[in-house]
Amino acid sequence: MEKLPLYFAFLLVFICACKTPDTESTGNSEQHSTNHLARESSPYLLQHAHNPVDWYPWGEEALKKSVAENKMLVISIGYAACHWCHVMESESFQDTSVARVMNENFVSIKVDREERPDVDDVYMTACQLAGDGNCGWPLNVLALPDGRPVWTGTYFPKKNWLEVLDYFVKVQKNEPEKLETFAEQLTQGIRSIETVHFDDGEKEFSQATLDDMMQKLLKAADKKKGGTRAEAPKFPMPVIWESLLAWQHSKKDQAVLQTIQTSLDAMAMGGIYDHLGGGFSRYSTDADWHVPHFEKMLYDNAQLVSLYSHAYAATKKDLYKNVVEETLEFVKENLTSGEGGFYSSLDADSEGEEGKYYVWTKDEIEKTLNDPALSELFCDYFNVEKNGNWEAGKNVLIRKQSDETFLKKYKLSPDELAKKLSEAKALLLKVRKTRVAPATDDKILTAWNALMLKAYCDAFAALGEENYRAAALKSGAFLAKNALQKDGRLNRNFKDGKSSINAFLDDYALTAQAFAALYQITFDEKWLNHARQIADYAIAHFKDEKTGMFFYTSNLDPALVARKMDVADNVIPGGNSSMAKALYLLGLYQYNETYLADAAQMLHNMKKSLTGSDPGFFANWLQIWQYQVRPPYEVAIVGDDFEKSRAALAANYLPNAILLGGKDEGSLELLKGKLLEGETRIYVCQNKVCKLPVTEAVKALNLMK
Repeated sequence: MEKLPLYFAFLLVFICACKTPDTESTGNSEQHSTNHLARESSPYLLQHAHNPVDWYPWGEEALKKSVAENKMLVISIGYAACHWCHVMESESFQDTSVARVMNENFVSIKVDREERPDVDDVYMTACQLAGDGNCGWPLNVLALPDGRPVWTGTYFPKKNWLEVLDYFVKVQKNEPEKLETFAEQLTQGIRSIETVHFDDGEKEFSQATLDDMMQKLLKAADKKKGGTRAEAPKFPMPVIWESLLAWQHSKKDQAVLQTIQTSLDAMAMGGIYDHLGGGFSRYSTDADWHVPHFEKMLYDNAQLVSLYSHAYAATKKDLYKNVVEETLEFVKENLTSGEGGFYSSLDADSEGEEGKYYVWTKDEIEKTLNDPALSELFCDYFNVEKNGNWEAGKNVLIRKQSDETFLKKYKLSPDELAKKLSEAKALLLKVRKTRVAPATDDKILTAWNALMLKAYCDAFAALGEENYRAAALKSGAFLAKNALQKDGRLNRNFKDGKSSINAFLDDYALTAQAFAALYQITFDEKWLNHARQIADYAIAHFKDEKTGMFFYTSNLDPALVARKMDVADNVIPGGNSSMAKALYLLGLYQYNETYLADAAQMLHNMKKSLTGSDPGFFANWLQIWQYQVRPPYEVAIVGDDFEKSRAALAANYLPNAILLGGKDEGSLELLKGKLLEGETRIYVCQNKVCKLPVTEAVKALNLMK
């Protein structure tokens, strides 16, 4: 890919330079009649349905119009909880002078990146190729009528946005060949990214190589303040800690466990965690986990519930249990639909101000609690300062001392401290609920719901709370009814009883995993049958026969400028690593050697990327590597009292085991011939070879040491 020509590059300075809103206005900012987004269900698109800009949703209508009228495309991509998306809408897209330029010279398309991650990925890749990594949302793209991008940027104040538009109007009129040249260069670059080749070499996965990659992960961790990097911003990155926790389980290295706990403690005690209402914000804007970016995403909270459930099972640390319980209460109250699905996010802003709903002055706290002793205790516990610990005299609640230190300081028992904090939180929450709450993005996305379903399964396994299993079953039933079709196809989205988008690879992979997890806490084989049906559909419509990898989009979907493979792991595990994990687990359950071989080939194709790059970008693949060097135990529990044994085993952290069984032998091959009337037996097997059965969970655990 050649370096960006100067006549495009000069515009990129705006990406870094323009970080504050532009207050200058030269046109009206008024509510207009509806545009083409009024027919959509996405809350983000509906936010723009009354803009004077004649927005279209992504689809054939807009693309055909662009070709017919020979107008360039403006593709603006964002999501409902995005702060700077709101700012740019207010400054530019609600302004009639801006709308006039866009409507006369371009066909404008609005994209909800959460509904259409395929579109977002293509143009975000273009931004990363052309913009030296200065990319984010809103992501604004100028493209030729066929969709090939020629320029990308993020937030722009109105004045600079008009300059961008004016520049490209002139280039298209006077030098269209320049647009064609750069579009071709950029499109070829997009198509070359994340290209994976088939590796026909011998499939060897060594423990030594795995250990080396895990040590690299550890080296990158901030061992003092927590997180995967020392500088800001800091993201939770659950998949990295999940991989390290599973690896530590086999290594029994207390130093590794301490590094993991440093990060989990920092996140749970920091401002990124909502100490009143539960749940995690998107990321920390500083290196100390103090001030969050206040939006709350379903996918973050789902993965963090799973992580803290696993960490509690491994350590029995009360802090982790509290995080799980409080976060699930937050999800129940704020992100759960009556049908059993889960909403996507809560906005960062309320009343036009980021974080306003969550922060407090010290005077507000003292007035609300109306008890000097209780106020002193609460403010000390959460580091509330008279002049504020954030901006404008406001405080973000954050913990810096362990409970043990605090108990000694105030000469309190654990029960006394818990009672006082509970009383104060209840009073403050009551007041907080009278404030204008952040908006909810109430669309329901299959992949994110699958993560939340698995979170409930993991929480039930670790804590044994029956309400969590009930919520998991309700979620599973919702997905089976509203997302899963008879042929195994999935829908991506659901809102107001409708689905409009064909699912993507992560929807299939994560739902298959979630249904397998639901089987593990119920032993109801219908969930495994659903998982296998989903996997088979993905193999038929997403798999690349040349490499054994999977495309992100189905072969039934209209083509974009590039059909990409999602191989890296980020804030959500990538589609290919998730599918490889799903195939591996289903291969164990179903005795399906093809699934197991496919998963091994996918990992083998990725070996050079894993060993030659930052392993943090491939953390989910490292869990699959662990399966290869340390094959999971297959623990069969059969008999009338199976539930008691299942619960006793599941309460332990067992990243190297799958559970299966039931009152009878069912249909799974591994269960055949294992039922003995009048007894409940536990069989610990590995690679289909079983040890002598035992009748007590503790004995089964000893067989896995």
